[in-house]
Amino acid sequence: MTAAGHSMRAYYARRAPYYDAVYERPERQADLAWMRQRLEHQMADQRVLEVACGTGYWTQFAAPVSASMVATDATPEPLALARLRPNCSRAEFVLADAYFLPPNLGRFTAAFAGLWLSHVPIGRRPAFLTSVVALLEPGARVVLFDNSTVQCRDFPVVESDAEGNTFQQRVLRDGSSHRVLKNFPDEAALMAMIDGVGVRPRYQMLENFWWFEYTVT
Repeated sequence: MTAAGHSMRAYYARRAPYYDAVYERPERQADLAWMRQRLEHQMADQRVLEVACGTGYWTQFAAPVSASMVATDATPEPLALARLRPNCSRAEFVLADAYFLPPNLGRFTAAFAGLWLSHVPIGRRPAFLTSVVALLEPGARVVLFDNSTVQCRDFPVVESDAEGNTFQQRVLRDGSSHRVLKNFPDEAALMAMIDGVGVRPRYQMLENFWWFEYTVT
């Protein structure tokens, strides 16, 4: 694992007990309601794979409408909290690296990752998508959604690297400071990312988030 990967896991392990605070902000409620409804629609009656489920905030909406669901994360601390979520009886929670998802997870007809792609280095996006698509049936629907640049009002970008990755400096409640990879891909970048592997894309820019979905070829 890269040093950045170790740093990211350490950050989310410490933040896990109060991660849901990001969803409680009043200005985000309209966006969140729209995304919950759209996610439920896309995952209904599907065999669902969730990547980087974190504390299971989105799992609790997708699991009840799915035919079955596997939710993965690479960090034990948030995954332990996800297992305690209500309405997740159809979800199996598995510790797994998003870049090397094990084949024995099964075959799926839909997949999603919420607030994860922003933490994927630009150069590792193909590896991430390949890992996911390897477990999907042809015609499966993939949903990705994440923060818009509005988030930079609270956490400005403080650094970038030669590849174009951007970083924020975040301080947690325990006083620890963390350099966090946080990219903000635009519509063109997302479209380019699925060139040759996805069709029928849909991109939606909301006030605080973006939403992107496509069908696997």
